Amino acid sequence: MNTDRKIEKAASIIRESKSMVSLTGAGISTAAGIPDFRSPDEGLWQKDPSKMMLFTDVGFMSDPKGFYEFGRELLPRFQDARPTLAHRFLSRLEAEGKLKCVITQNIDGLHQRAGSKNIVELHGGLSTARCTGGACKREFTLEEMVKETEERLPPLCPDCHALIRPNIVLFGEALPEEAYRKALESLGNCDLLLVMGSSLVVYPAADMPGIAQEHGARLIIINLQPTRYDSRADVFIHLPLDVAVEKLAKALEITL
Repeated sequence: MNTDRKIEKAASIIRESKSMVSLTGAGISTAAGIPDFRSPDEGLWQKDPSKMMLFTDVGFMSDPKGFYEFGRELLPRFQDARPTLAHRFLSRLEAEGKLKCVITQNIDGLHQRAGSKNIVELHGGLSTARCTGGACKREFTLEEMVKETEERLPPLCPDCHALIRPNIVLFGEALPEEAYRKALESLGNCDLLLVMGSSLVVYPAADMPGIAQEHGARLIIINLQPTRYDSRADVFIHLPLDVAVEKLAKALEITL
């Protein structure tokens, strides 16, 4: 099946859906200038595998200064990023009542900036940070955290001088229970799962297409690289995400 026919088939499935859910990964944000971590050529871990250790629970606590030195290079990209066509596409589908939930592996907050409301952040988000002091638990905005990193590395809580950490899930940590519960509930109730920009290699998100299908949902995958679920999908499309979304939006007569 050629690409145009795949686009038409995907559009037809979306039209028929009454309860659609989307699972998004790093590929939805690369067009916004947010680097992904795992792609074969440009992923951050491929370029410098040693940096991955900093994003583990053990690595962060043993070398918080190294974590923030690396993070300080990335933070401006997150602050300056704007939603892509794909983010806006999902926001429009939600506004029309078609899309019930976005489950995202991303921490960049671009779904919120695009106007999406019902979002499950599996890996947390950079929009807030927290004090790691046992009794303090002070919360910080992204702007406050950036300000603290400009004054000292690693940033310390002004109240109790404990380490500040972003509210993201590091490798080796469990997913937030409430986020995972909401994700499973959404997957169990959807009739269509649209995967966008995820390589489907990070668990438990990698199992989510199978969970949705076990409950009778259809599956559309849009990702530049092949995934292990392509053979089980109703439609898979291997294109840059914004290219695919532009074609899909046109087929659905959605203005972005």
